[in-house]
Amino acid sequence: MKITFLGTGTSQGVPVIACRCRVCSSDDTKDHRLRSSVMVEEDNRMILIDTAPDFRQQMLREGVSRLDAILFTHDHRDHIAGLDDVRAYNFLQKKPMDVYAEESVVRSLMHEFPYIFAERKYPGVPQVSVNIITNSPFDIDGIRVMPVRAMHYRLPVLGFRIGDFAYITDANHIPQEEMDKLSGLKLFILCALRKKEHISHFNLTQALEVISRISPESAYLTHIGHQMGIHREVEKELPASVHLAWDGLSITI
Repeated sequence: MKITFLGTGTSQGVPVIACRCRVCSSDDTKDHRLRSSVMVEEDNRMILIDTAPDFRQQMLREGVSRLDAILFTHDHRDHIAGLDDVRAYNFLQKKPMDVYAEESVVRSLMHEFPYIFAERKYPGVPQVSVNIITNSPFDIDGIRVMPVRAMHYRLPVLGFRIGDFAYITDANHIPQEEMDKLSGLKLFILCALRKKEHISHFNLTQALEVISRISPESAYLTHIGHQMGIHREVEKELPASVHLAWDGLSITI
């Protein structure tokens, strides 16, 4: 299995015009973070988790000419806004894109992209095939996916476990019964917005506590805001098996 970080940033940390913070002005490419998303390659299948606003740029950068399915963690715009650009894969693959999401997320997608779901579609609009999921395991072409429920303040979100890999973003609480689903991981990816506490995201200390409880072989932090600091300095503060992820990083397990 190969996991590629398409983006490791957050809309709370997107560089803005005239910003002169150390992250915005850094010449280290590991500090140049697009909005968070990962791609999983397993059994010759390409599965994307979330379509960030930077989706098109990310896929062009990685040269991804095929995409089999999209999983959505939740319906916040920085995780769904790139859905329109699946039309390129419709054209290449001559079929609708399989989308997997909870019913509430599908309703949000229909609200944000009504032309995709219209009864009478305009020619050339994106084509999707919706698969409604719950917090129960499901298969994508024989690949077993286990949802993991987490809370993003008051909003229920889903993380996903595929084999020995799990991904949870935009969360600040994981119930114990859901933590139990994460035992025996080789790779765990978890959000860590910044060092200061936040109402709806794990901060660095909280993320490290969760990782310590799960005890994966290795862990990477994503959904990183500018307030976290620059990569090379934060990396020195982390345990040996934990790292800050960066855009374009690929890991094979």
